[in-house]
Amino acid sequence: MTQSYLEGLAANKGSLAVTVVVPAKDEAENLPILLDEIETALEGRTFEVIVIDDGSSDGTDIVLQDYAATHGWLRPIRHESSCGQSCAVRTGLQHARGDVVATIDGDGENNPAYIPALLDALEAAGPAVALAAGQRLGRKASLAKRYASKFANRIRGAVLKDNTRDSGCGLKALRREIFLQLPYFDSWHRFLPALVIREGYGVTHIDVQDRQRRHGTSKYGIFDRAFVGIVDLAGVWWLRRRRKKIPEVRPLT
Repeated sequence: MTQSYLEGLAANKGSLAVTVVVPAKDEAENLPILLDEIETALEGRTFEVIVIDDGSSDGTDIVLQDYAATHGWLRPIRHESSCGQSCAVRTGLQHARGDVVATIDGDGENNPAYIPALLDALEAAGPAVALAAGQRLGRKASLAKRYASKFANRIRGAVLKDNTRDSGCGLKALRREIFLQLPYFDSWHRFLPALVIREGYGVTHIDVQDRQRRHGTSKYGIFDRAFVGIVDLAGVWWLRRRRKKIPEVRPLT
């Protein structure tokens, strides 16, 4: 897009319909394809895309700089060292200008074609709902990872009662003002439905088809998150219990 697109964003800061936040680590081959798909999916909408290069060593930063030179809606940001996916999402959120923030993983396993459905579901649900969350069907991970994920999701759902089958799906759309209120911790992105409910807002869900990544390998294993996940689950359970009552606020004048 042209320089006039960038000038328009500067003149209307904060009035964008949506910011797409993409955390990415060592995804130099996948990102150009994914960004093309995001542009196609959001045609006709006012949007920006923030890709957070989380300390990549494969030239992801160069790929993003080259792409941004010809696509004015892309705003690449870099962590000089890897800080993790949750931190990357938070960095994108802090720099976002859209009223709604959509998230999508940078590996290409999430299909951007579902972003409009998430945005439409959030809008249709009204202001009482703050999150539209994707839930994956047809997982392409290994059998062991699928079973581990299913088990973890069942335990999480039983403890937190967030009515979400698959909280780990990267495809989500949240109202930015509510997103900014959520308590932050590492792996926070995996508990967004429960954290949104903690603030007194609703969650709606959209089924999305999983797909294979085109290039590279997954950054996550089965056991590297198990212990951390148990600790995080206990922490979110505690946060939910400590939020005793949601105030009903009304002006007196």
